[in-house]
Amino acid sequence: MTLNSIQRINSKLKEGMGLVKAQGILIFSKEASQYVFWELLGNRIVLPLSIRQFKKKMQDIQGIDAAVDFAFSFNYFGLSIRPGQFKCEIKQLLNSTKEIEPKRLLEIGTAKGGTLFLFSQIASCDGQVLSIDLPGGKFGGGYAEKKIKLYHTFAKDNQKIILLRKNAHEINTLNEVKSILSGQKLDFLFIDGDHTYEGVKMDFEMYSPLVRRGGIVGFHDIAEQTIKNECEVNKFWNEIKRNYKYREFIYDLSTTKYGVGLIYI
Repeated sequence: MTLNSIQRINSKLKEGMGLVKAQGILIFSKEASQYVFWELLGNRIVLPLSIRQFKKKMQDIQGIDAAVDFAFSFNYFGLSIRPGQFKCEIKQLLNSTKEIEPKRLLEIGTAKGGTLFLFSQIASCDGQVLSIDLPGGKFGGGYAEKKIKLYHTFAKDNQKIILLRKNAHEINTLNEVKSILSGQKLDFLFIDGDHTYEGVKMDFEMYSPLVRRGGIVGFHDIAEQTIKNECEVNKFWNEIKRNYKYREFIYDLSTTKYGVGLIYI
């Protein structure tokens, strides 16, 4: 067994322990079985086919509505990029952000990659789309490594998709983002990682200074979450929105989930 193999196994064990703690043994078992499938068959056969299928279908996408429909429907042998959003909310977010003609975008929290794909659709053809995601993260973080190749196919023309599998709250991660931007400012920041009050506040305080004047900061899950007690984005949102021009997109208050908020820097 090579050193790389040992390191890879150790990394997967750490991710697995994080998943068990965050979502329980049943979710871990499901993810583990999928991992075994992809290791034995998927990476060699299914992944190349799915990427080819993805690229083929992507060529027919025209406009935000078509891009959203595609993100919600694409599923090839279990390889999905479906966003954890309401369609109408994410469409309003995309249309509002497209108005400022974004060139540099950063999302915190990648999940299945749906919003990453959609942000690449509204970014300029020579833009940068960065995404930070914590492997084994408590709030749905830790996309499988197999998806890295797929995510890089999201780039169109001369775009760059930059993936950071790291903790957004670490100063080294912030410094890496600054290095990537090379003194340029973000046009759009989307916060959808750690959903605790302290976590979302830290994301905002660390990364919002990187957003240019006239840029936008978006927050996901601003609706009060009566089911998910640990989701406290609404608490921070209700504090911060009073200091800025803002917009809210909440499909249905009775659903007690999701909701998107934008503030204009």
